[in-house]
Amino acid sequence: MRRRLLSIGLLLLPGVMHAQDTSKVAHWSISVISGTDGTPVISARASIAKGWQLFSVTMPDSLPNSRMTLDSSSLATVLNLTESGALQKNKNALLGNAPVAYFEDNAVFNLTIQPRPGAHGIVKGKVLFMAIKGDEVAGPDSIPFKFSIDPAGHLTAVSAQSGSLRITSIDLAHPVNSCGGTGLDSGQHKGLFTIFLIGMLGGFVALLTPCVFPMIPLTVSFFTKRAKDRRSGIGSAVTYGFFIFLIYVLLSVPFYFLPSGQESFLNNISTNIYLNLVFFTVFVLFALSFFGLFEITLPSSIANKADARSSVGSLAGIFFMALTLALVSFSCTGPILGTLLVGALNTEGSALQLTMAMGGFGLALALPFAIFALFPSWLNALPKSGGWLTSVKIVLGFVELALALKFFSNADLVEHWGILKREVFFALWIVIGIALTLYLLGVIHFKHEGKPRVGWVRIGLAIVTGAFVIYLLPGLTNTPMANRALISGFPPPLSYSIYGSGSEKGKGVAPNVINDYDRALALGRAQHKPVLLDFTGWACVNCRKTEENVWPQPEVKTLIEKDFILVSLYVDDRKPLPDEQQFTYQTKGGGVKSIVTIGDKFATLQSENFVVASQPLYVLISPDQQLLNKPIGYTPSSSDYAAWLRCGLEAFQRTAQR
Repeated sequence: MRRRLLSIGLLLLPGVMHAQDTSKVAHWSISVISGTDGTPVISARASIAKGWQLFSVTMPDSLPNSRMTLDSSSLATVLNLTESGALQKNKNALLGNAPVAYFEDNAVFNLTIQPRPGAHGIVKGKVLFMAIKGDEVAGPDSIPFKFSIDPAGHLTAVSAQSGSLRITSIDLAHPVNSCGGTGLDSGQHKGLFTIFLIGMLGGFVALLTPCVFPMIPLTVSFFTKRAKDRRSGIGSAVTYGFFIFLIYVLLSVPFYFLPSGQESFLNNISTNIYLNLVFFTVFVLFALSFFGLFEITLPSSIANKADARSSVGSLAGIFFMALTLALVSFSCTGPILGTLLVGALNTEGSALQLTMAMGGFGLALALPFAIFALFPSWLNALPKSGGWLTSVKIVLGFVELALALKFFSNADLVEHWGILKREVFFALWIVIGIALTLYLLGVIHFKHEGKPRVGWVRIGLAIVTGAFVIYLLPGLTNTPMANRALISGFPPPLSYSIYGSGSEKGKGVAPNVINDYDRALALGRAQHKPVLLDFTGWACVNCRKTEENVWPQPEVKTLIEKDFILVSLYVDDRKPLPDEQQFTYQTKGGGVKSIVTIGDKFATLQSENFVVASQPLYVLISPDQQLLNKPIGYTPSSSDYAAWLRCGLEAFQRTAQR
């Protein structure tokens, strides 16, 4: 039992360790050799990094081990699995002194198979391995393999086309024209500032909740009255506010320690089907919590421990008072904070963006404590706590419900389920908007709040909400008015419609819009036009903004339709490639990546050749794959985008004259 528990622990630990680049632990080469009797043998050779110990295939299931399996049982059966190399045996303290068998430096696993009579197709399988180095564990990781089997029982390697993903003619440092790059150069800095402001907005909203708002006058008065003099009271309150800011910033720190090779992890969240479904569920729960069905709270023991350590007169005491506020207000701030975090995670993913979002949130929460400590007389101007705070929570519940649909939409788009088409999305938002308007007008209300008083503030908000509902209505139609520019990127694209609209409507441009890279190059050669690479994603907000707001502008639309071949490459498309097009690819960094889906292929094509992992990314190349100018990211200015297109076109014309 002890060994089983140790095994479970080690299998959980690699959940973090596995995110490392395991190609640095063992480099694999897999080929087919002939056995002594002519039977095909799939041979996997491992070159093991210094200091690492690769577990043997003879290790029991209850302990970390390596394995080699065959997926294609209908085409062939496994006869046996053997290994060769300098096998060593020892006891490992990390495994409770259990006996282990492992290889160092090199190992070979041989899987002998028997093709079924007349079998023909693709034989697939994988090498599963774990390795250990001191108290570090790598894996379990898998290295897939694939071979073609003919009716005679012969196995041959499937053409991997691995060189096609790395374009040797692309030189990022020396494009034909040095112009361009405006979207990448300025967009990231603007994005960080925007995220910080969004974080502050979330913090200000959190201030208006019943868990936080009443604490402002109580806490400020506590510090100013208990202090020896006004100066020390102000100092304590300002320190208290600083610690609130610090606590929320510290929440982003763990994301800086993502394992090596996972820098794009946060960006990938927006394309992960299961995480988006989890976010959808969580946001619905947040909404129900705000509606008063239940409260989301942290265990009271945590808040009680923090509260017990708080005492005025020491920095540690003030810190624990700030921590107590963060914990006891979680039922109100948690959903807002969750919304903020998920929004930052989906923006283009980096730990710095999370820090900016959390910093903005914490600063907004901290400011009132410092300001009212400096000017305590202003406390008299604050509105009294009351039922209006409950109304704020309920309004936020409607907002959370609307936001939840975005995450279900992401999953729906990536998997092409066709459940939440654009018009269905608009219809649900309209229903939520109407319900919110009726709530603000007092037509509908919740039992736990009683009959709310409808004042001018609620009437004003109802007018704004009603106007927004009216604005959404054309989104249900199949007309040019269906493009709602104010919310571009949030609903599904125009092409994802119940009316069956094609890519022309969705992209805002008509001719030469395709999704096949090789065909785009062929068209470019045939029509003597440069190729516009659009690295995009179904769940990419800024991609939709470009398609719906920038490309349809006359100066951009005319250029793309007349002078370019536009190819949209979806990096989050989960549709599997045909068997013969799936392969294992070795990246520039030496890592091994399985190219199984369309998205795998295009995401790797982008990262291998253009470094940037975020979308959108726009690249202009000639049909012979020369880089014409610097790639750009999201560029909301149509004039800047058109200037970049003209720059690339000029470069293409220059190369054509050579």
